[in-house]
Amino acid sequence: MSALLPTARKSHAIWWLEEDLKVESRAVDGPSRFELLLADLSTRFTGARSEQLDGEIDGALAALVEFMGTDRASFAELLPEPGAVLITHSWARAGFAAVERSTPMTTWYHDRLRRGETLRFDRVPDDLPAHARAEREFATVLPMLSHVAVPLSVGGRWVCALGTATATTFRSWTNTDVTRIRSVGQILANAVHRRGVESELRESLAEVRRLQGHLSAENDYLREELESDASFEQIVGRSAALRAVLAQATQVAPTSATVLLLGDTGTGKELLARAIHARSKRSERALIKVNCAAIPPTLVESELFGHEKGAFSGATAPRQGRFELADEGTLFLDEVGELPLDVQAKLLRVLEEGEFERLGSNRTHKVDVRILAATNRNLERAIAEGRFREDLFYRLSAFPIHLPPLRDRREDIPLLVWARIEQRQAELGRRIDRVPERVMHALTRYPWPGNIRELGNVIERALILSAGSSLRLDESFAALPPRREVPGEHLADAERAHLLLVLDRCGWKIEGPDNGAERLGMRPSTLRARLRKLGVVRPRSPRSA
Repeated sequence: MSALLPTARKSHAIWWLEEDLKVESRAVDGPSRFELLLADLSTRFTGARSEQLDGEIDGALAALVEFMGTDRASFAELLPEPGAVLITHSWARAGFAAVERSTPMTTWYHDRLRRGETLRFDRVPDDLPAHARAEREFATVLPMLSHVAVPLSVGGRWVCALGTATATTFRSWTNTDVTRIRSVGQILANAVHRRGVESELRESLAEVRRLQGHLSAENDYLREELESDASFEQIVGRSAALRAVLAQATQVAPTSATVLLLGDTGTGKELLARAIHARSKRSERALIKVNCAAIPPTLVESELFGHEKGAFSGATAPRQGRFELADEGTLFLDEVGELPLDVQAKLLRVLEEGEFERLGSNRTHKVDVRILAATNRNLERAIAEGRFREDLFYRLSAFPIHLPPLRDRREDIPLLVWARIEQRQAELGRRIDRVPERVMHALTRYPWPGNIRELGNVIERALILSAGSSLRLDESFAALPPRREVPGEHLADAERAHLLLVLDRCGWKIEGPDNGAERLGMRPSTLRARLRKLGVVRPRSPRSA
């Protein structure tokens, strides 16, 4: 039989037939030769790896052509789409054209194979029905004189077909021919099915690993969140200003709208973002937070969109960005006004198209993320100054909510004071039963430039100072002049006096250990801005005068 093998286009997978059968095939009759062929095919395909399978199928088609005395053979997959017979492998003797791979057949041919019908044509194209015009034309051009195609089933479904044909002579196809073609074809079909199953398993395993990595990164993020100090963990207050804000949050929470939270530092924007997420349809997924002001400009893109290994110095492994962590959940962009302009452009693309690329990669990721953003900046002014994109502003501010400063909701201060006492006193080893009237009056008269965050810090210091059951304030509050019920400059005077007292006590340190910004519950940048606005400057010491 090895002498009959074609000398042209022999692949590695075809040579095995010459080597394994060249002695045995000459010494046995037809049925025994076929049994030997099947045994060798079974052995080859049982041990074949997925990447070797295509070459082995080519070798099997060559062996079938030699055994049957035909001129070409083709293996096809029967796809679910109507009329889709996809030629995946084809082999022909030297001098004859193989069927072009990926050639789609039409409905007439496909439907009969899908029903499990064996197609036998002793004389092509005469035996083809008149309405099978495409098949008749295909057979004439190839050319094809006699043809047989046998459907193959796996798991009770007809999924493949194996066919062979002559190109120089006519022949009749016997039941034995059909049985032998089916036997060879079933080995091929089972191998292809096994490769498909293995491919699905690999894809499933990759997806499981991707989800494990996502969950691991999400868990790490949530663990960091739990370990961080989130200040006030409850929205406390009954003022009309706060009720209006909560009504807006209740309306927008169940929707997918982007929300822009506006207000001074420390007014509770992050707390409100958490409340919106908790009342949304995404509440079962994570709320991922990004403080845009706390990330160095060179790392913002990596933090938001992730990076690949080697994307920059120090990128020793791939890393998911916050957008990937927040997929199907909510992303809270705090201090969004601090984003660099180049990152603003990429953020706009994610908001509009849901697509981005990791740093150092061309692969596009698609995500479904709801955006909640917050800023204490005047973004209209930033737009005018060229520091913020106007199109991004309009995209973010689909539903703006303005959080009132604490000085505009003074009736909430007693509730906030007691909420902070209840939250922190056990941890600090205190038990406060009363807040003296003069203490509460001092707290309500103060303009609170740091808002709720500053109030929380003041109460925590007061708890530390209070040895008994009554709350005792820091001396800086005792020295504060009474607040007059006049707006404008009188509030500014009171705020200016308190800033001077606090900064004097901490040696005018705005950053570093025991700094004034920390005492006031502000960020250093916010404190500097307040000092500039109020015209507060450090007094000159007598030595420097």
